[in-house]
Amino acid sequence: MESVAIIQKVLGADRLRREALELVAELDLPDCWIAAGFIRDAVWDHLHNHPINEPQGDVDVVWFCEDSPDADGDRQIEHLLFARMPNLDWSVKNQARMHRRNADRPYKSVADAMKCWPETATAIAARIDRGGSIEINAPLGLDDLITFQLRPGPRFREGKLPIFFERVSTKYWIKRYPKLEIAVSDSGASSRSD
Repeated sequence: MESVAIIQKVLGADRLRREALELVAELDLPDCWIAAGFIRDAVWDHLHNHPINEPQGDVDVVWFCEDSPDADGDRQIEHLLFARMPNLDWSVKNQARMHRRNADRPYKSVADAMKCWPETATAIAARIDRGGSIEINAPLGLDDLITFQLRPGPRFREGKLPIFFERVSTKYWIKRYPKLEIAVSDSGASSRSD
């Protein structure tokens, strides 16, 4: 099964995730997606034959609007989401302002911002399109997610590599998902970490 189809099937079959995607679609924000662990963990649960767990940690809603780069706007959106689905830990970030926090050049879109995220398997987002289908946004590709490669994103392969390893350790990915392989070299070589 094609990678996009696997992700669409996993997200569509999980009632909670489908409901969250539908709620975020109702906001009708520009270039708006749910990203990161919301997708990554569900797919890894599925591929490890685990039950699909509820999202752990933040449910990252990312959107892009240069006209609204104020963090207060994000907080207002979070309050709306909490009011409708209080069981999720919503985190809303307009990517038009996040380059400042990350010491990057200004981003041009959500996809452009995700190219600067810590792991390739985290730089994946989904949304419900106007036709009701699940659309996937993966500017760094889907191969690493589907083939269990835990690889730093391009911006984290050199000076920020310690942050990548800290995330691997504190999020217990290797323990939770034993098929994962850490892939850090430019040649693409991988190693399983036990």
